[in-house]
Amino acid sequence: MSDACCGGEDTTTERPAGELLAARDEPGTPWWRDPALLVPLVSGVALLLGHLIHPGLFWIALILGGSRFIPQSMRKLITGQPGGRLGISLLMTISATGSVALGYVGEAAALAFLFSIAEALEERAMQKARAGLRSLVNLIPETVTVRRDTTTETIGITALNVGDTVIVRPGERIPTDGTVVGGEGALDTSAVTGESIPMTVGPGDPAPAGSIAVGSPLDIHADAPGTDNSLTTIVSIVTRAQAEKGTRARMADRVARPLVPGVLLMAVAVAAIGSLLGDSDVWIERALIVLVAASPCALAIAVPVTVISAIGAASRFGVIIKSGAAFERFGAVNRIAFDKTGTLTRNTPTVVSVDGPPDLLTLAAAVEKHSTHPLAAAVTAAVAEVDIPDAQDIEEHPGQGISGHIDGRRITVGSPRFNPPGALQHRVDELESDGRTVIVVCADDAAIGIIGIIDSLRDEAPDTITALHRMGMQVTMLTGDNLRTASAVGTDCGIRDIRAELLPVDKAAVVSGSGWAMVGDGINDAPALASADIGIAMGTTGTDAAIESADIAFTGHSLTLLPQALAHARSGRRIMNQNIALALAVILVLPPLALTGVLGLAMIVFIHEVAEIVIIINGLRASRTAVSTRR
Repeated sequence: MSDACCGGEDTTTERPAGELLAARDEPGTPWWRDPALLVPLVSGVALLLGHLIHPGLFWIALILGGSRFIPQSMRKLITGQPGGRLGISLLMTISATGSVALGYVGEAAALAFLFSIAEALEERAMQKARAGLRSLVNLIPETVTVRRDTTTETIGITALNVGDTVIVRPGERIPTDGTVVGGEGALDTSAVTGESIPMTVGPGDPAPAGSIAVGSPLDIHADAPGTDNSLTTIVSIVTRAQAEKGTRARMADRVARPLVPGVLLMAVAVAAIGSLLGDSDVWIERALIVLVAASPCALAIAVPVTVISAIGAASRFGVIIKSGAAFERFGAVNRIAFDKTGTLTRNTPTVVSVDGPPDLLTLAAAVEKHSTHPLAAAVTAAVAEVDIPDAQDIEEHPGQGISGHIDGRRITVGSPRFNPPGALQHRVDELESDGRTVIVVCADDAAIGIIGIIDSLRDEAPDTITALHRMGMQVTMLTGDNLRTASAVGTDCGIRDIRAELLPVDKAAVVSGSGWAMVGDGINDAPALASADIGIAMGTTGTDAAIESADIAFTGHSLTLLPQALAHARSGRRIMNQNIALALAVILVLPPLALTGVLGLAMIVFIHEVAEIVIIINGLRASRTAVSTRR
């Protein structure tokens, strides 16, 4: 939380990787056991009962609500902590005190309740965002199997050192960055690079932390310790980015802060100078009325009432916004970056071209149905189950292909490096230039055809990009894939700014400037989602870490939600600005009228209440979701 809000201390700190590993299972505090939220809620109940039953209950509401910001603001004032001496919380404290001094305990109680509940909700949202770090850390296994000299043993991840040989069985995650020194197979790197198609590896090939061994066991030489690798670096980036977000003041705080010293000096001057020139009692009372006139009650609710309405409305069309601060920033973004795999594409490899005899796919599927490789699943999915013949003598070649006998012929399906394409080499080069993954089908060691596979573009992607361009958005694609594949996808969906072959930290660097939103769904996107002004996670197919690291999550899978959500946020931002303008007008106009005696305390309070009602009604307009996607 920001110091300017209520004087609370920022609890978001960057923690060492080893400490994060040890704290991977820390539970979160449920809302019904969180005093920061329960105390303001009880304050609101006491305020309501004070109006309905007895005014004496206003004191309970005042004490409970004020306990969330008055002690902290006074402590910061006394100790002189930077950024906390003259914040909105201090002015709220003085305004509440002044209201009580003039006998308006109910007004003071309402002020305390509104301010404390807004701050409690903001703090709760930040706690939920920080919980996403546990999902990142959980990608790292707690124990690993290593071979040291001639013995094999299981050790804790924190005991893994550079130079150890790690034995990774099929389905297990690689615990740290390393190099393959034994075995051949494939690595599912989708959680690290975002690429849905596993990469084949053999001795000498890199093996990134967090990737999963597919098909056969691998021996990995540890190039980094278990507590300091690419995954723990991602955790550190997310931690640092969330800490920076936690110290940003809200819009209302930034506007109110310069007013505080002026209001205080004006009230002191009115009391002092007026007492010298006339009746001291009159001028001291007038000084207190000036403080009440300058009370930022309307300003304090101008943003929260709009944000709460808008966030609730967004959830009804499948957009989950995690905090008010995120909603404010979302309405101001003008640049948006998309991850490719799983965001612009479906994250499902699909057969898109077949070159060869009519039965090429069925022959390939007959042997591929015995494999668990994702490319094999793409081939079998392209053929009806009843059309697939039986194959015998199945033999899998990890990282290369698979073979079997069909009607006396040996059918082999594999990569162009395993199955030389012969006369089809030109077509293989052509497909790979278009970003396709190619497998070659051989019969008795002679190539008879090739199959092109691609992770298909989402149907709605081109229309979504067009809509974003109409809204004046700059659109960029960020991916760890090769430039040929990225360019093909970018061209198909209308994105001209394409940045390929990026590591997670590279993506984070691109979107770390002002005004960026990042859309992604994988672990590799988490640093960029956290570093951007707004991180947007796609659908329930996205990883937990991506969803929890983001500021916004889509419950559905359609990209068409994005232009609608952006238009909704821009509409809400306009409403917030209108409310802030009205609140500032009240603060700027009423104090001079109170100072000159034109308006008494009763009229000052009445105008404040009317302004608050107008702001609430205007803020509720943000609950409407039928907004245009035009700029």
